[in-house]
Amino acid sequence: MGQQYLIDTNIISFYFAETLPDKAMEFLDGIIYDVPNVSIITQIEILSWNTSAALESAIKIFISECNVLNLDENITDSCIRLRRKKSIKTPDAIIAATALANNYTLITANEKDFSNIKGLKVINPHKL
Repeated sequence: MGQQYLIDTNIISFYFAETLPDKAMEFLDGIIYDVPNVSIITQIEILSWNTSAALESAIKIFISECNVLNLDENITDSCIRLRRKKSIKTPDAIIAATALANNYTLITANEKDFSNIKGLKVINPHKL
């Protein structure tokens, strides 16, 4: 199996708005048309948006086709370690911990939120 990715909420937003560069859209198409991985936090965040009925329906379909990674003991322990070492918001710590616990590369535009986390691999599709 090749490289696995965890998609952050902001990337889903940019993808649905079609505001990413062409190269980034092509990169994400390959991931999204496979089985995309998202954290339970991303599911909560994205389904909390106040948006049009059509976009909400598209997002629900997208989430139903994702591998949604719930909190487990490994992710929880990793999150706690991150929060003790670094000033990071709990949702971001859960996302980072999910990527770390599963050895996934995090796809996000918010690189600064995840900087200096040992072992975390990050791709910003705006920079492809």
